[in-house]
Amino acid sequence: VKRVLAFQLAQAMEAQGITKVTMAKMLKTSRSQLDRVLDPTNESVTLGLLARAAQVVGRTIRLELN
Repeated sequence: VKRVLAFQLAQAMEAQGITKVTMAKMLKTSRSQLDRVLDPTNESVTLGLLARAAQVVGRTIRLELN
């Protein structure tokens, strides 16, 4: 799941021309924290930060248990 989220966030940032520095400022976080969000193997990122990042690029996160 994290791999897909990281990929989709990076794609949305690229499509909108948002740099990592700008994205970090919009999230009110550090560039290194944003790097952890965009790292598909790093699972230590909170769901709250992922949701905020999605919101910045005009997306939402939907989780389901089936």
